[in-house]
Amino acid sequence: MSSSVLFDVPGPRARLRNHALTVLAAAGVLAVLYFVYRGFDEKGQWAGKLWHPFIEASTWTDYIIPGLLGTLKAAGLGAVCALVFGAVFGLARLSDHRWIRVPAGAIVETSRAIPLLLLIFFLAYLAPSVLGSGDYTLIALVTGLTLYNGSVLAEVVRAGVQAVPRGQSEAAYAIGLRKGGVMRLVLLPQAVTAMMPAIVSQLVVLLKDTALGYIIAYEDLLNYGFKIIPAVFFGSLVPAAIVIGIIYIGLNMTLSALANWLEKRSRRSRKTSARPIAPPGAVGLGAGAGLPEEPTP
Repeated sequence: MSSSVLFDVPGPRARLRNHALTVLAAAGVLAVLYFVYRGFDEKGQWAGKLWHPFIEASTWTDYIIPGLLGTLKAAGLGAVCALVFGAVFGLARLSDHRWIRVPAGAIVETSRAIPLLLLIFFLAYLAPSVLGSGDYTLIALVTGLTLYNGSVLAEVVRAGVQAVPRGQSEAAYAIGLRKGGVMRLVLLPQAVTAMMPAIVSQLVVLLKDTALGYIIAYEDLLNYGFKIIPAVFFGSLVPAAIVIGIIYIGLNMTLSALANWLEKRSRRSRKTSARPIAPPGAVGLGAGAGLPEEPTP
């Protein structure tokens, strides 16, 4: 039996203990779910009249689907802008020119340091005073998502380029390529493959962060589910929360599955000596911890 990079393979006693702990944990989770179910049942939250609106087509066409489209619209615009922001500022932080590198680093670090909710609040209340009266909820939400998630993606881009072994760039310089050519032809093609898991992981975070638009009354899935639907169908807050939660889980699982497919496809079609980059803030031994290196072509 081979041993893991992080720990030894458990023996018979350890496996028995792990199985026992798994059974106990599963029993604990089931007990918690039972108490939650019983509490809702005592409050009448499983009554058919509260769930009936969600089997009517009008509830979906008038409320849930428009909210879902609002969430996807904000997430799509935020994702595109954040990727552009991350690519520009990530490469700017790698510049040899101090007058480019330092301001880019200051913008990235400042955007990461400000809480996203505070950033959205500030933009939502600043826009009318600068641009005049109007509905700027979408602009404030997308701008906040772009600045915060784009700054995280900028660090992912910087780490991805730096994850490529130095010998790759040295070999490219040796055959006469300039820095732009080295970056475009050698480093970025390998770095993109290494960055893919972290990029899509951050896009999942961005999709969930669109729910913060609820605070500034942006008409997204959460706003319809927690404010509009309970107001129209009195007493249906808990059923609406469950339905909306399931939809969010489905969206995130779909995006995660797409990420895994893209990452596997990119690794089959392009060999790279760079390890996958762990998402910023991930707990582990470092970027690409525990992941095997692929052979250099």
